[in-house]
Amino acid sequence: MKRVFIKSLIATVALAALGVASAQDKTIKFANQNAAGHPIIQGMEKFKEIVEKNSGGKLKVNVFPAGALGSDQANVSAIQGGTLEMASMNSGIFASQVRDFSVFDFPFMFASGQEADAVVDGAFGKKMHAKLEEKGLVGLGFYELGFRHVTNGRRAINKVSDIDGLKLRVIPNPINVDWVKALGANPTPLPFPELYAALEQKAVDGQENPVATINGAKLFEVQKHMVLTGHQYNPQSVVISKKFWDTLSAAEKKILSDAAAESSKFQRTQARAQEASLLENLKKNGMQVTTLPAAEVAILRDKMKPVIAKHGEAIAATVAELQAELTKLRK
Repeated sequence: MKRVFIKSLIATVALAALGVASAQDKTIKFANQNAAGHPIIQGMEKFKEIVEKNSGGKLKVNVFPAGALGSDQANVSAIQGGTLEMASMNSGIFASQVRDFSVFDFPFMFASGQEADAVVDGAFGKKMHAKLEEKGLVGLGFYELGFRHVTNGRRAINKVSDIDGLKLRVIPNPINVDWVKALGANPTPLPFPELYAALEQKAVDGQENPVATINGAKLFEVQKHMVLTGHQYNPQSVVISKKFWDTLSAAEKKILSDAAAESSKFQRTQARAQEASLLENLKKNGMQVTTLPAAEVAILRDKMKPVIAKHGEAIAATVAELQAELTKLRK
């Protein structure tokens, strides 16, 4: 009887210990709008690999691509509420939380990905992410979505005036609506998960996104023409819920921060290495790709200037700070 009691006691203690261990394990849901295989998703999977390895499995990461957990806007609300732990999304989307973030959507702001790296990885990027904390968001780093280009299903774009009259889907924020209007086109704000159907049903004529996103979403199935405008560069903020962050130990926070930094470098390398082959894949799948002559690019830039001036007024100090950083880099 005594032996049975001891065995029972040992089993109870073991179960209790297992319960404590399970309670200490934490699972992180990590969301993004791009399809599986996209360089952003590859970066998230690298983050998962690093975190799970360095935490000995105590921190688990589940990656949710293709808008599986809703739109970017829905993800922001869920992160703030603590029902979603992490997401990666265009930094400019956070302008609805902190107006200064609209600077990341200014047309022709960055000349290259490497230039953007220096800005977002430096003091400017850290200062910007720090502004999100009072909104319930903690920025861990920046991935790269890349330079955006225009596609449509109606006609080839050989000059800026060819964009006139097109109905273009844009990211739902004011600066994107305004630059499309400045080109004489009709902006239609839509969450990314709704884009393919809108193009297929011809509710919109076209859209604008980087090469990897156009390829990953198979937009070549519903779009025939693409013009390499490179009109915007999108850094992607990797953010985590402050409610969740505050439950973590210092060691756990370091694991996540280090993983974000390492996976960011990996992700950008992947994105840049794959772009040429992805562009070729678009062509193989029937997209007709054009490049604007230098004179037309100059016209495009001129048409964007009033938009930049309008949206720069409200965040003049941030714009000046970013431009000062860029001036230093370009010397």
